[in-house]
Amino acid sequence: MAKKRKIMASIMATMLFTVCLVGCGEKSPSGNNGTDDKKQLTVWSHLTQPEVDEINKVAQIWAEKNNIKVKVVKDDSEMQQYIQAANSSKGPDVYFGLAHDNLGTGQKAGILEEVPEGFIDESKYASKQLIDAVTLQGKKYAVPIAQETVAMFYNKDLVNEMPKTMEELIKIAKDKGFKYDVNDFYKSYGFIAANGGYVYKNNNGTLDSTDIGLNNEGAVKGYEFIESLVKDKLIAPDINNDLAKGEFIAGKAAFYISGPWDVSAAQEARLNFDVSPMPTLNENKIPTFMGVQAAFVSAKSENKELAWDLLKYLVENTGDVLVEKGNRIPVLNQILSSEKFKENKYMAAFSEQAKYAHPMPNIPEVQAMWTPGAENIKLLLAGQLSPKEAADKTVEQIKEGIAQQK
Repeated sequence: MAKKRKIMASIMATMLFTVCLVGCGEKSPSGNNGTDDKKQLTVWSHLTQPEVDEINKVAQIWAEKNNIKVKVVKDDSEMQQYIQAANSSKGPDVYFGLAHDNLGTGQKAGILEEVPEGFIDESKYASKQLIDAVTLQGKKYAVPIAQETVAMFYNKDLVNEMPKTMEELIKIAKDKGFKYDVNDFYKSYGFIAANGGYVYKNNNGTLDSTDIGLNNEGAVKGYEFIESLVKDKLIAPDINNDLAKGEFIAGKAAFYISGPWDVSAAQEARLNFDVSPMPTLNENKIPTFMGVQAAFVSAKSENKELAWDLLKYLVENTGDVLVEKGNRIPVLNQILSSEKFKENKYMAAFSEQAKYAHPMPNIPEVQAMWTPGAENIKLLLAGQLSPKEAADKTVEQIKEGIAQQK
């Protein structure tokens, strides 16, 4: 009997030791390893590697001040992959730098935490469009950290100054050249919107996907203008961005539409160029598309209060990083009005154009827009559709795409 008790005691001791080992290897609810009492936050970012490296440096300053571990990771996954990671507890606490047109999909999936009341001081931001970009159904689900849009590059060796109107630019371009990827719906949208076209109706910050304005009278005028660029032989119907950029950088075209991401290429080519806000069309401002880089806290985070505190610190201390390392337009008035930013004449031009830009739709229905938008411009320029037919077909196909999402 005594021998049996000894054997049982030995078995119980072994089991207790095993449980201890397993328990010590598991993560605590705060996301820590049992060997370290520090809490840990994880940040994912869709920004470029140079930006992520600098953001990590800022994050580590906050981490040291608050005695928290922070891990910053560059993420290149699609939104659906991020949603899967977030729902499996493998996602981050903070996502810093994601195009705002993904927010509707994320919010629908339940992985975006609503921004706390008072967290965003709207008076500090450059435009209402920036706030609209992170607002869904009247609620804010992210914080704007940077913006981007396209503007007009021009070769100063070919033209003395930037024309004030597109009508004047076209006259000059017949001799001096004008190139851009006309089949890119993102870049051509401004001409469709200049006379009143729009994708989804914006009702005080809430987008109505049942009201599509890409075939109204103003939008059709925009399609007519786009068609004229090919009919007048200014732009080839099969042009792409590489060809357009190559022509401009080689000094063969006076004008070129693109974004801040092409500034460095023009500089490296030693081109004598400048950037200007878009000229007017039919006496109207051209509202190009705006993309907003956003940051948010995961609804699945177990440390939301700390995550919001970290996000606030990153927003307040990475504005210069996004300009210098990412060629992005700031969103905060404080940075836009600084002497350092004003010295960057190229970025100042993009920020001026951004004042008139339309944020890309941020609702899930945005996914139904891109393919019809681009494909019907191609058919228009190939002579297979009239401007009115291209406009009507675009709206029809967007409605079909939205129906398939339901």
